[in-house]
Amino acid sequence: MKKVLVIDDEVNIGLLLTRFLSKHNFDVSTAVSGAKALAMLKETFFDLILCDFRLEDTDGKEMLAKIKELHPSSIVIIITGYSDIKIAVEMIKMGAYDYISKPLYPDEILETIHKALEQPAEEVSASSQGSASAPRKESKTTRTASDKNMEGYIMGESEVSQELYRQIDLVAPTNFSIILFGESGTGKEAVAQRIHQMSKRKDKPFVAVDCGSLTKELAGSELFGHEKGSFTGALGTKIGHFETANGGTLLLDEVANLSYDIQVSLLRVVQERKVKRIGSTKEIDLDVRIVVASNEDLWEAVGKGKFREDLFHRFNEFSIYLPPLRERGEDIMLFARHFLENTAAELGKEITGFDEEVIECFETYHWPGNIREMKNVIRRAALLTPDGQHVSMNGLPLEMASAGSAPEVETGSFSSNLVEEDNTPNLKNVALEAEYETILKVLKQVNYNKTKAAKILNIDRKTLYNKMKAMNLT
Repeated sequence: MKKVLVIDDEVNIGLLLTRFLSKHNFDVSTAVSGAKALAMLKETFFDLILCDFRLEDTDGKEMLAKIKELHPSSIVIIITGYSDIKIAVEMIKMGAYDYISKPLYPDEILETIHKALEQPAEEVSASSQGSASAPRKESKTTRTASDKNMEGYIMGESEVSQELYRQIDLVAPTNFSIILFGESGTGKEAVAQRIHQMSKRKDKPFVAVDCGSLTKELAGSELFGHEKGSFTGALGTKIGHFETANGGTLLLDEVANLSYDIQVSLLRVVQERKVKRIGSTKEIDLDVRIVVASNEDLWEAVGKGKFREDLFHRFNEFSIYLPPLRERGEDIMLFARHFLENTAAELGKEITGFDEEVIECFETYHWPGNIREMKNVIRRAALLTPDGQHVSMNGLPLEMASAGSAPEVETGSFSSNLVEEDNTPNLKNVALEAEYETILKVLKQVNYNKTKAAKILNIDRKTLYNKMKAMNLT
């Protein structure tokens, strides 16, 4: 039985990985700090070590160096966030086997571990010396997950989902720049990954940048890189996101958050397809496909002077709208079961499905946080659900359970507003009142299940919701 050490200061991650890997016949130990891990390593040899890059008392680079000093043949896999990916790539050169980016997915972890342990001993030794000849898996900046398992990207069956896939299939093989727009949590990054995987660039890097997390002072360095000594604190040369993504796809998420000055520099790079690191006079040729994402209306931002119009047009060779979850009624339980299956596997549980009451709640809930909210709700519910049982209402957040109740409708509250002041008949108002009565009757018939009501009324869920809102039925 192979011995695995998990080093992570998040106790829950250590617990979940222990349960999952133990179920797959690994002998798993955990350490919540670098110091504790080193103490364990001095006493025990571990075949493989999963180490979080950011620990409270140290970081992944220091840990990797110490691990390789103690046990050169131990395989080290780094756990990292997207903001640390470039550092993780540097650590591979220092001797790490690979890295796994958060959020963690059981199948990805297991596949990476199995491939790492299949290496011949001499290759592990070469890796520990940072040899250029040491084999490497495909960079994790290029995701290779299947349609069903790709982060956030699930093949829905609703009409709006099918239209989304048609647009993706159409534009993916091209080199068009793309704007992805839609509410927060609708899966824009997952769609960008899907586009990359369906393009001729699929074997090159996919790099995702959260522009909302880039400060005005550091955005230029992060995007374009810098040379050592180019400004105070520049202690070494830094490769920017554009260079990292060269040959592949660069996703600029929440691009509207970039400052006006950075937008000017970005326009120059996009136009000329060349980048200069800060402090350098050398231009580097770029072959990068750019996908930008925003939950803001970028054209509206242009009108307000927040976003450059010329930059908008550079990006807007093609645009894709990602519908909110509430407009994808037929997909809701398909997505829910997908997330439940993944989370149950991660927790090492057998969870048999959802109670009817939960299904009803899911189908009527507004899902303001969209797919991201659903995933988090189901992860929480799965953790609270006993092994071998269905997910019940007890596992849902209180605000969700209460949101599923039918609204109190005062009789005549809508129709009373449709009468003219002089009590004369009005054909338009009569039609509206008839529509109101029909919708209310159907809603009561299906216990306010909007998906079922929309089907009976032969309208889509969005239209029904808008009518309900106008009629004070929400």
